[in-house]
Amino acid sequence: MLRILLIFLITPLFYIRVVAQDVGVMQGKVEVLQDERITMLAGQFRKMNLRNPAIDGFRVQIFFDSGSNSKKRASDILDEFILKYPSFRAYLSFKEPYYRVRAGNFRTLTEAVGFQKKIISDYPNAFPVKEKISFKELE
Repeated sequence: MLRILLIFLITPLFYIRVVAQDVGVMQGKVEVLQDERITMLAGQFRKMNLRNPAIDGFRVQIFFDSGSNSKKRASDILDEFILKYPSFRAYLSFKEPYYRVRAGNFRTLTEAVGFQKKIISDYPNAFPVKEKISFKELE
């Protein structure tokens, strides 16, 4: 009997507490308490990223060659790739002694390997490589 009486007395207290929580949610107010240094650090982080927007990522190298006519062949491969895969960016670069054509902007190796599998019939020697990529260029 005492237990039943206690349950009837305590139950309204739980109801009042739940209602009080719902009222705060319905008003849509959220108060964030944080140290000023967090805001300052976030601002510094933004400035650093604006100066150097590159992050570690991956591309798929579809061509590299050195020697005579390697620049022409690389340019031809680049043009061919752009026609076949217009939704992906491709880049021609020279790092002595090789001209290279790399495609895509991927954050993870898994994404790069997936793309490699997609183009392997056209570019059987393609392989993923680590590269600095820009936030703006992410696909």
